[in-house]
Amino acid sequence: MSDLFDVSKETILVTGASQGLGRQFARVLAAHGAAVALAARQTDKLRSLEEEIRGKGGRAAAIALDVTDTASIAKAVDDAESALGPVTVLINNAGIAIEKLATEQTEADWDAVIGANLKGAYFLATEIARRMIARKQEGNIVNIASVLGTGVLKAVSPYAISKAGIIQATKAMALELAGQNIRINALAPGYIDTEMNHAFWSTPAGERLAKRIPQRRVGAESDLDGAILLLASKASRYMTGSVVTVDGGFLLN
Repeated sequence: MSDLFDVSKETILVTGASQGLGRQFARVLAAHGAAVALAARQTDKLRSLEEEIRGKGGRAAAIALDVTDTASIAKAVDDAESALGPVTVLINNAGIAIEKLATEQTEADWDAVIGANLKGAYFLATEIARRMIARKQEGNIVNIASVLGTGVLKAVSPYAISKAGIIQATKAMALELAGQNIRINALAPGYIDTEMNHAFWSTPAGERLAKRIPQRRVGAESDLDGAILLLASKASRYMTGSVVTVDGGFLLN
């Protein structure tokens, strides 16, 4: 069964790899043998992660990428493939959230969130897909969505809209590209404790939100390890257009 989840022959581009879930995805995939292109705007953090992975015998390369800039997208993929070889798997993870009520969100807020979470992810996926098609190469794209792509909470409306768009983009592109032997699936995490939100879970509001999760706890970054290995590996070879939810039952409540 270990061969089923083998990624040792894959070259995987992980966006938003400088922190949070992206960093965890990169660590897990590298630990299981993948060559990992670490992409983000904060290249200083990427360098330290690159050194960490290489220090453990893994293969990694830090790549500067601003997903909101389509010129940056093409260059970043060029750089990743020059360093590690043709990308066979994309983990489309980069994204942001701006917490304000809808009536307080500005056009700049909207453009920032939609640009990073939806436009950037879409155009990176299409850039990668075109290269896969040109090489007649089997390919695999994993879009990181969210439970807020189907459910909603207050004060994050552009984020929820962007993640709903990612889910639909996953399904639309999966339908179009299945005949090209390219799979596209989405991972929809629930509430995960990361360095960015860690302090929140100790506040009264955080504790109330955690109690709404049927498993009565916030997820750890490592709770997504199995799902990302499933979607990045041949174990998901007959899955495309699927959305895998990992949320402790949050959407059930």
